Amino acid sequence: MSWEAWLVFASFWAIFVTTPGPNALNCISVAIAYGFRLSLVCVLGILTQATLFITLSVFGITALIAAPNSVFFTFKWISAGFLIYLGIRGWLTAHCLIAHQLPKPEQIYVKAFWVATINPKSLAGYLAAFSQFVAPDVPMGEQIWVIFPTALCLTTLSYVTFCALGAFLGRAALSGILNIWLRRILAVCFIGYGFFLGLSPVPKGE
Repeated sequence: MSWEAWLVFASFWAIFVTTPGPNALNCISVAIAYGFRLSLVCVLGILTQATLFITLSVFGITALIAAPNSVFFTFKWISAGFLIYLGIRGWLTAHCLIAHQLPKPEQIYVKAFWVATINPKSLAGYLAAFSQFVAPDVPMGEQIWVIFPTALCLTTLSYVTFCALGAFLGRAALSGILNIWLRRILAVCFIGYGFFLGLSPVPKGE
């Protein structure tokens, strides 16, 4: 991969991972509730998903992303329903004492992994990256050693920053009432993302 191609890919990926979405909301909400250190488990879940998707993309599985409209429609609403569920659950539990509902790191990891996996924004990003920025006339082995570290490093930096933002907001919201409303605002964002993704147009097949 040439320097010019790498710069284009890196710029695209930086915009892709820094644009707020369900992954960012999840990192921020966990950091607000449980602190910066525990929220880093979210980053690990996201990196696991990124590694899996990049690996599958190497073997041409990104073609599945461009599935028939009916398949995409079903997947899209399952994903939207999960995000709406997380939002409703977050709203209903916003008043609960955090100390009494401290989750295990494995629970945070699994949740972060699934939020990243079912997110149509992620699917669209991987489809764009591997259909537009990977040169078909260059062996994939020569490109993947550049793509992998670039994508994973930028992803890590982005979501660690979102975790730090959430931890800062959590410390700033020392008042119990303010903390509850901050968590409810994030819950509404999850619900909004769910409806936005569910109502987004289904791409037309080739």
